[in-house]
Amino acid sequence: MMDLRELYQDIILDHGRHPRNFHALPHPTHLARGHNPLCGDRVTVYLKVDGERIADVSFEGRGCAISTASSSLMTEVLKGKTLDEARRLFAQFHAKVTGGTPEELPEALQDDVERLEPLTGVRAYPVRVKCATLPWHAFEAALK
Repeated sequence: MMDLRELYQDIILDHGRHPRNFHALPHPTHLARGHNPLCGDRVTVYLKVDGERIADVSFEGRGCAISTASSSLMTEVLKGKTLDEARRLFAQFHAKVTGGTPEELPEALQDDVERLEPLTGVRAYPVRVKCATLPWHAFEAALK
């Protein structure tokens, strides 16, 4: 049986090679660009926000497999979420990859947290944490 680490690596490689929602949204309501000067990763996050809900989200950019996979997984879990849910998912993800204490989330968000779990292994490699959090920080900047 495949161990969990191998499964997580496969998920990261799949999203890194075949990113989901990799395109510019026409007429986004919000957008922000992120850049990690340490490794050269760049990402642009596009949002269509309707009221308090993320109607659509996508990204463009170039970077390592972790940055691309994080962007891809992020867009999948954020689509359709309320802004509050999205912010809570970001806080949870950030705490998990930086070794912080994640907050208790409602049952409705647990599946999304589990989908992001493959990326939490980067906490063992501090230089890679910036790769995984880059799209999330761009998302947060887009909301501001």
